[in-house]
Amino acid sequence: MIGDNLAYVRQNIADACTRAGRDADGVTLIAVSKTKPVEMLWEAYEAGVRDFGENRALELVDKYEALPKDIRWHMIGHLQRNKVRYLVGRVAMIHSVDSLRLAQEIQKEAEKKQVQVDILVEVNVAGEASKFGGSREDTLQLVQEIALLPSVHIKGLMTVAPYVQNPEENRGIFRNLRQLAVDIERKSIDNVSMNVLSMGMTGDYQVAVEEGAACVRVGTGIFGDRTVM
Repeated sequence: MIGDNLAYVRQNIADACTRAGRDADGVTLIAVSKTKPVEMLWEAYEAGVRDFGENRALELVDKYEALPKDIRWHMIGHLQRNKVRYLVGRVAMIHSVDSLRLAQEIQKEAEKKQVQVDILVEVNVAGEASKFGGSREDTLQLVQEIALLPSVHIKGLMTVAPYVQNPEENRGIFRNLRQLAVDIERKSIDNVSMNVLSMGMTGDYQVAVEEGAACVRVGTGIFGDRTVM
């Protein structure tokens, strides 16, 4: 089932890239494996997945220890500062940095472990009270502040769009994030690139790809309905 689902999602990404005049190699499919047992992750791994996304730090650590080391782990959920120490040195990227204090904690752990950490700045484009992420208006200042941290490298932006029945309703959200990235890129800030837009989930990833997503985060579309832990 997982192999068939992956083939379907990959084809949808390729088709969306064709519509947008993009190269499908420029889109990373992140399999969102939160709450899923290791056996299901193995099945996805054997079908070629190497990028997995988790929402909880300790669950990510457990799976990191149980699975092959060529996996690129992505922290995509809200990250508390007291959990940073578990992730630094294990993850390929932290997508959900939404404050200077969190970035400073990442810097502190990076110095301790003598590693570099790639991050994305999370933006609450839709302004939903239930979502994390800074406002669009405050993002430039936050980027400028984080850019001064020598071991923390901003690679782009991330957003969690609203849950909608019609994915077209989120096109404006994705377009807005892309324009914000363009605006920040024009500032030519040291230690900042805007090459990665992490946006789009199971319900709307095709629209996100059409609007420039470099990473799409697909869980249900690969693993089936979410289970509760």
